[in-house]
Amino acid sequence: MISKHSHEQSSDGEGVEVIINEPYEDPIHGKGQYTEKRVYLNSKLPTWVRGFVPKIFYITEKAWNYYPYTVTVFQCSFLPKFQIRIETKFENNNGSNIRVFGEKPTPEDDVCYVDIASDDLSESYYRKIEDLRTFCSTKTGRGPLLQDWQETTQPIMCSYKLVAAKFEVYGFQSRVESFIHKNIKDILLAGHRQAVAWMDEWYGMTLEDVRKFEKRLQEETNCKVNSQKKSTDPNSEHLLNTGVGKHSINRSTSWNNATEASPYATANGNTDSKPRPRLPSAPE
Repeated sequence: MISKHSHEQSSDGEGVEVIINEPYEDPIHGKGQYTEKRVYLNSKLPTWVRGFVPKIFYITEKAWNYYPYTVTVFQCSFLPKFQIRIETKFENNNGSNIRVFGEKPTPEDDVCYVDIASDDLSESYYRKIEDLRTFCSTKTGRGPLLQDWQETTQPIMCSYKLVAAKFEVYGFQSRVESFIHKNIKDILLAGHRQAVAWMDEWYGMTLEDVRKFEKRLQEETNCKVNSQKKSTDPNSEHLLNTGVGKHSINRSTSWNNATEASPYATANGNTDSKPRPRLPSAPE
């Protein structure tokens, strides 16, 4: 799903460039997959953000996937004090585990429940063919997800996300951190809807098939991102090859340590960003 989504969202020199995608073994979590990507998204930023960022910049995404446990870290190419960390755990329940990230239950005010079928989605993300209240898989017969599906569907899996945002820049900290938390739900909601709605495209694949699928789409996506940059900016090749290259990666980072305490950041401060129009997840 991530490979296909990245391919769809990449054009005109912006999108997702895959730098590394390779097996990795961790002493605690065992065998997994390490990926590093650069996300170019200048035109997608709000106007008040574009005013103080370079014309070409990227977000670095590093991910350690030891399914059913994963860690993803986002950092900015020119703002070392900016960071988003998402810790994920998958469990075979409907979201009922309030102690999934530690012995102490997560405070209720810090919990955001995401219903992939019935939650409203921003207009920019909504697609009728990905509406899970009407979707039905031709290969598996799964779907549609009707009212109270979380209580009646078996088997069922929940993806738990622990999101921490940090932007330690005076004058912008509260505004940016609030913006991140305000928008992260839509991103996760749209992505997990696609994971279900696109299942027929990869249902039945072996892991080897999945890696071939990833490799093909990553090569095509990288070409879409890089070809436009080289044609519009003679210095872009230099920009693309600076920063977090393969040889500078420290994969055995503390992000891999599941025992490390991680703060559960919540939105704070006020923001004057304009409300975005939203569409219902399904027709009335």
